Amino acid sequence: FILTGIEIKDIPSADQAADKLLEKGVQNVIITMGEHGAFFKNKETYFSIPAVKTNVIDTTAAGDIFNGAIAVALSENKNWKEAIEFANKCSAIGVSKLGAQSSIPLRSDII
Repeated sequence: FILTGIEIKDIPSADQAADKLLEKGVQNVIITMGEHGAFFKNKETYFSIPAVKTNVIDTTAAGDIFNGAIAVALSENKNWKEAIEFANKCSAIGVSKLGAQSSIPLRSDII
């Protein structure tokens, strides 16, 4: 909301917010929407990825886990869709545990 003035409630509002960010020069927009998954948009494509169903215990490190997982996936030459799917899985594992650092999944935790 702060960057775009648009309250994100669903895919259409995420799409509108992404357009505002693209107009400002952002090249790739990822909007995380908690239980509603994630939305991606750039000049070539857009898509949404559903959230991974999980028992949420603590969301403290969810964003950090998501961002770290995106970086890992992209460094492994995954495309945006694969990277966001990987990040969603990692975040779902993280929020199912208590704490921040202790909730970060290991590679062996990710199926």
